[in-house]
Amino acid sequence: MKNILKQLCMIDGVSGRENLAREHIISLLPSDCEYHIDALGNLIVTKNGKKPCKNKIMLSAHMDEVGMIITFIEQDGSLRFSTVGGIDPDVIIGSCVRVNNIHGVIGGKPIHLKSSQERSKSISVDDLFIDIGASSKEQAEEMVNLGDVVAFDSDFLQFGDGKIKSKAIDDRFGCAVLLKLLRDDLEYGFTCAFLVQEEVGLRGARPAAYSVNPDIAVIFETTTAADTPLSSGKDKVCMLGSGAVVSFMDNATIYDAKLYQLAFLTAKENNILCQTKTSIAGGNDAGAISQSRSGVKTISISLPCRYLHSACCVADEKDMDFILDLARKLLPKLFEL
Repeated sequence: MKNILKQLCMIDGVSGRENLAREHIISLLPSDCEYHIDALGNLIVTKNGKKPCKNKIMLSAHMDEVGMIITFIEQDGSLRFSTVGGIDPDVIIGSCVRVNNIHGVIGGKPIHLKSSQERSKSISVDDLFIDIGASSKEQAEEMVNLGDVVAFDSDFLQFGDGKIKSKAIDDRFGCAVLLKLLRDDLEYGFTCAFLVQEEVGLRGARPAAYSVNPDIAVIFETTTAADTPLSSGKDKVCMLGSGAVVSFMDNATIYDAKLYQLAFLTAKENNILCQTKTSIAGGNDAGAISQSRSGVKTISISLPCRYLHSACCVADEKDMDFILDLARKLLPKLFEL
């Protein structure tokens, strides 16, 4: 799992520009899978099983990551940008980035030159720029164009007690889970949807679900953990090292109650650590999938992750293993529902 995740995280695939991530996922597909790419860029993979299945099952994860897009080039060669997906401007100043394989740094006004009023207010994206080392607009235009996307430049790092730091764990982790399940010798066939543009409004999920037309969908995601010294009790939301996160509701979906209960029952039966979110917040592709056609029963299984939507997402290897174990135990039950 860790090796696949590292490969996927190191690829740049900002929303709407997922092609490199998609190509690498295709290269890792088992030979017994069939696939096609739809008009929006979703990768739909089918694996046939040995037995006919009562329910058509779709497993999904999104390929895209948050990033930025170039909107203007200043006379001095610095780049103005807008965010692609939910990025907090306060946490990205000083971040290393890549655009067209060119390295850059997100800069802003030095704190030494800020007034007391400027220091006390939050940063806006309009206050920031990307420095790629160009000395003029003309030089910058030789390297980048308006509309080019920018990704965080952040190494995949193992540290501490089984922790991993990287960009794009959201949701290359989900893609890694799907790749592992496609390699399993399961009794029944299923469809995996590697989706585009989740971070900008669940845009790939709806047409993919309409095309696949599943009875049940399992969304493998990455979700916000706030288990830091600044939070306590329910405000921690979920915690690293406490297992798979199965949500009952978020801002986009009320999950199927029976599937939610089945996931926890399956985890208990198999001594797999499992937790829920103690806050109704965020959302994922389930919001679009559940409303496709005449409706789809959905469940979301997520990896708890600190510092989501930044250059330095942090997750726990143990939780990754718990999620894969839960998926392998839960899927046979879903086939028979």
